[in-house]
Amino acid sequence: MAKKKKTASAPRPAAADAPATLKDLLSSDVLNKLKAQSDALKAEENDKKEAARKAVEDQRKAEQKRLENDFAHLLENSSQDWHKFK
Repeated sequence: MAKKKKTASAPRPAAADAPATLKDLLSSDVLNKLKAQSDALKAEENDKKEAARKAVEDQRKAEQKRLENDFAHLLENSSQDWHKFK
């Protein structure tokens, strides 16, 4: 059987040799503005989600109140054992 040659892994380039990232190239004030804008957009999205959730909750409560005032619905969903109320 032939012996397998072990390949030496190439050494990783040093951090100084790594290509510059966009974060490194942007100035700190531009980076801070972008972060602030990102935070504002996230807050706006959360507000929209909360408003949509509240609208669904209000709609559910209104439907429940309408059903509580509907005699046919109450009659259909009530217990038919009237003996326990004597």
